[in-house]
Amino acid sequence: MIKFLIIRFSSIGDIVLTTPVIRNLKQQVKGAEVHFLTKKQFLPVIENNPYIDKIHVLDASFSDLIHELRQEYFNYIIDLHRNLRTFRVKNKLRIIAFSFDKLNYEKWLMVNWKKNKLSNRHIVDRYMDTTKLFDVVNDQKGLDYFIAAKDEVNLDQLPENFRVGYVAFVIGAQHSTKRLPTEKIISICRKSKQAIVLLGGTTDVAVAEKIKAELSENVYNACGKYSLNQSASLVKQANVVISHDTGLMHIAAAYCKKIISIWGNTIPEFGMYPYFADESSIMIENKNLSCRPCSKIGFSQCPKKHFKCMNDLDEELIVNEIYTKMLQ
Repeated sequence: MIKFLIIRFSSIGDIVLTTPVIRNLKQQVKGAEVHFLTKKQFLPVIENNPYIDKIHVLDASFSDLIHELRQEYFNYIIDLHRNLRTFRVKNKLRIIAFSFDKLNYEKWLMVNWKKNKLSNRHIVDRYMDTTKLFDVVNDQKGLDYFIAAKDEVNLDQLPENFRVGYVAFVIGAQHSTKRLPTEKIISICRKSKQAIVLLGGTTDVAVAEKIKAELSENVYNACGKYSLNQSASLVKQANVVISHDTGLMHIAAAYCKKIISIWGNTIPEFGMYPYFADESSIMIENKNLSCRPCSKIGFSQCPKKHFKCMNDLDEELIVNEIYTKMLQ
């Protein structure tokens, strides 16, 4: 038996992007026992993954976590986060570890000097590099996301006009510069004339209610009403998914959905675009700005104050893509 500890503490999308490593290690390394370490709040992302033998969570006590991990006698660590905290784990356990290339310098060059030295490889493929010593290869089956039966949403719970097909619109994002302005979302929804389910967390409820008030029966506000895995179920059952650069975008890719991904201050070239999504999926971005990308993550507001990366996006293009994909 070979025991692996895979580490990825956060966040939703980044953890979903580790699933090919989990699956391929489990299926291709004879006798592999795969453990996964993450933060407690992200447990729902992987708790139903059948390729994981045991999950460890970082909660309150780091010393208790290290004691727990030492009792497992791991053979190898696969570090898919590579930060100070994972360095501390590796330093305490003192076993052979493999870490992925974060391309921090290349991203810094792109953000600060707009010099593109990025590898043009998806982060999943860089994650997979950590398994080369074990002769593991990418099976090209994309991402995984598993939902327990109890979290599958029965569409009979939704208003009648949503039961025959809908667009899932993921309106949230961790940073404001990765989100469309509310008025632009309202305009896109109004022009599309489709049944639209708004998805997001509790922090998105107020915005979702404003959108709902403007559009009435064509919009169902699911923000804050469903758990992460229930929201994933709504993504899974959608005809089309519109999303910012978020965790639910990657969950949609795991289900090979038709995705219209909306990009603001970040860029797909950082290597986190939808992986193995439906071939008709499209990325919408403003490529005519000298200030973009302004960050590898995001800001609370546009540093230039104009927010053209979102404000200048072509609404008609997005609406036409919704219509086309609903007919496919």
